[in-house]
Amino acid sequence: MRHALSSLLLLFLLGLAPARAERVVNVYNWTDYIDPAALERFTAETGIKVRYDVFDSLETLEAKLLAGHSGYDVVTPSNEPSFSRLIRAGALAPIDRAKVPNWKNLDPGLMRRVESTDPGNKYGGIYLFGTIGLGIDPDRIGKLAPNAPLDSWDLYFKPENARLIAPCGIAMMDSAIDVIPSVLRYLGKNPDSTDAADLAAVEKTLMAVRPFIRTFASGGNLEALASGQICIAVDYSGDVIQAAARAADAKKGVTVRYVAPREGAEIGFDMLAIPADAPHKDEALAFIDFVLRPDVMAGITNVVRYPNAVPASRPMIQPALLADTNVFPTDAQLASFFTIGPVPQAAERARTRLWARFKAGK
Repeated sequence: MRHALSSLLLLFLLGLAPARAERVVNVYNWTDYIDPAALERFTAETGIKVRYDVFDSLETLEAKLLAGHSGYDVVTPSNEPSFSRLIRAGALAPIDRAKVPNWKNLDPGLMRRVESTDPGNKYGGIYLFGTIGLGIDPDRIGKLAPNAPLDSWDLYFKPENARLIAPCGIAMMDSAIDVIPSVLRYLGKNPDSTDAADLAAVEKTLMAVRPFIRTFASGGNLEALASGQICIAVDYSGDVIQAAARAADAKKGVTVRYVAPREGAEIGFDMLAIPADAPHKDEALAFIDFVLRPDVMAGITNVVRYPNAVPASRPMIQPALLADTNVFPTDAQLASFFTIGPVPQAAERARTRLWARFKAGK
């Protein structure tokens, strides 16, 4: 033993001692959904290197995690339907809260809203949240369709309006998971409906405007709106608000506005979670704890313009964002938004086939 220790000491003195394994955390997050400075700060403070990948649809995230061995340590699935499905499939690890002291910063009221997905909040904490609605250029739309309502899904889903607006560019987010519940709600039906007649009504509504849709995209809609390539898109609230800021900065005469349609907008919570087979769970817990610090979360909200669930971050958030009810909804707005629940696998397959026909236009 003394000989072995002497050998190691000699190697150390010669600068040849074995290097300590590099600590890393592999993060898989939505596109344009982090403050890059936060990643740099995390590494500077902890010595843990961040490998950061992005996705632009829940379908992509689910496929990787359900296949297993994704290599990711921290992921951000939306509470419904992805987070709940991943929990049921055993694809997520419980959060060891003893190693996440900043968990205490999470808003208890908002965390209760996701308990229907995750009883006891065992598998995740809220990262950011937002709604699904319309990103519009009101000036260009107003010139083409002056009588169309700007605060209603009718602006998009009534063929007579879509036909008028089509010349300035109509985009659709490429996610059946996100769009179909909103169309069901627009039609006055249960957003979780599995009824074949209800889905047929959704397909009829979508197909009626399909000839006027220029492109399907998720992350790409942000830049297309900001640059004026399109004038209307179904999209996430924060993405549209980011597009509005970029358009204003560019000063090229493009105006972008987010609309939560009066018929109802879906609210979704993106959760900080750890895959069950994550290779670096301790590093994942350290990353989640860091993100839940009020100063870090304020920086993220200031950059990506999505609200967070850490009330103590509010004093550090830009006043204009705090005052914007599209970013931080009022209590009355929060009460009016709807959430979705899981649907059976057979119904999910029917929705997937519906979406494929819609995209193909036949």
